[in-house]
Amino acid sequence: MKKILFVASECVPFVKTGGLADVVGTLPKIFDKRYYDIRVVIPNYHCIPWEYREKMITTAYFYMDQHGENLYVGVKSLQIDGIYYYFIDNEQYFGGSVPYYDMFQDLERFAFFSKAALSILPVVDFKPDIIHCHDWQAALVPVYLNTIFQGNGFYWGIRTVMTIHNLQFQGIWNVPHIQGITSLPDECFQPGRLVDPYQNMGVLKEHQNANLLRGGLVYSDYITTVSNTYAGEIQTSYYGEGLDGLLRMRHERLWGIVNGIDYDTYNPATDSKIAFNYDVSNFREQKRANKRALQEELGLPVDDYHFMIAIISRLTDQKGLDLVNYVMNEICTPDTQFVILGTGDERYENSFKYFQSIYGDRVSANIYYSDERSHKIYAAADAMLVPSRFEPCGLTQLMSLRYGTVPIVRETGGLKDTVWPYNEFEQTGTGFTFTNYNAHEMLNQINYAKHVYYDQRDNWDRIIERGMSVDWSWQNSANIYRDLYDRM
Repeated sequence: MKKILFVASECVPFVKTGGLADVVGTLPKIFDKRYYDIRVVIPNYHCIPWEYREKMITTAYFYMDQHGENLYVGVKSLQIDGIYYYFIDNEQYFGGSVPYYDMFQDLERFAFFSKAALSILPVVDFKPDIIHCHDWQAALVPVYLNTIFQGNGFYWGIRTVMTIHNLQFQGIWNVPHIQGITSLPDECFQPGRLVDPYQNMGVLKEHQNANLLRGGLVYSDYITTVSNTYAGEIQTSYYGEGLDGLLRMRHERLWGIVNGIDYDTYNPATDSKIAFNYDVSNFREQKRANKRALQEELGLPVDDYHFMIAIISRLTDQKGLDLVNYVMNEICTPDTQFVILGTGDERYENSFKYFQSIYGDRVSANIYYSDERSHKIYAAADAMLVPSRFEPCGLTQLMSLRYGTVPIVRETGGLKDTVWPYNEFEQTGTGFTFTNYNAHEMLNQINYAKHVYYDQRDNWDRIIERGMSVDWSWQNSANIYRDLYDRM
């Protein structure tokens, strides 16, 4: 039996701020438990719901040397759906009401977490064949494993894979601070390891920056990211966030594997959060019924004729919302309804509130996040707009396809891999796409989608049928991960 440990900062159903939690919480459950023993370790945040905290069992506790102090490490465990979850307990680091603080504090917190995740393994009597590390918060695991833990024979032979969910977040601070909080040896801060040899050229060591994610990419055996296109993009200077040279050097060990979604949770045929259930055989009537229910709930005119576009997103620059703002007046024509759900940068929150104030019968700005409301929007909207500047994978377009909501996306990262552009001559494709990061190119695709919706309704319905018929569940992704694990 192959033993694998997932190390991450979040995991559904315990704590979630983004798609990382969905991957860590869903992927281990897909593997056949007869052949794979996959376990997960995350911090024991105080914000984990009590319904899970009260069921946790205290497995062990000990003290660990970290930056010259003996720090308490508690280990709690819980088994759900055949998966063992371990929770690293330390009130000082994880006793707050939110999972993340600011970067300065988080660097120390997750350095402790990474070292503790390795330190608990002999205590819980679990030696994994592979440790699968996720994002910068777990990036020190391969570094620790291949340096200070190599003196202990228990850890010999363990392989590591490092997954990049979003290269924009890396965990960077000056070398003296990183070395102080990690207690890593000097060798880790030589140029080419945690320190970029080019960005720090000619800079005194005390002023050089160390990069935790870079360390994970250097010391891990394999690297994955969450779509094949994104794996290529991050090897270029535009998308590489300063790590493109390293990723080009390691390209033979870099795999792009598209994320999936949980087809039980996101299933319009059984979803209890939507007004009317449906599948590919009866979506024509039932999506209209869901649209009418949502229009009434949001206070929009109840009318089948309106073309409903939705955005479900963090409201940040990455998501292409500057493009939307630029042409919002052109989007909000009398035949269009625009529904936004999400929170983020204040300027975008205020912008959508402003457009709602002047187009009250066309725009509904829901500046908060509600899982129930998101399901209702997926079931009701005609189109989902995802115009991201970059998008490692993206889950919104996958959920939209599942619910028969046609994606309008920019061709980047996972959006390009999962949404196939509509070709009216060959009658192929599952959505509408545009290439350049340009507001009017996006607007042209929105207007083209409206043209097909109003003037070629049979073709529109066939786009929906194709989208709902494609399988973007985790099973396909798990098969590729299985190949990777077996190779390792």
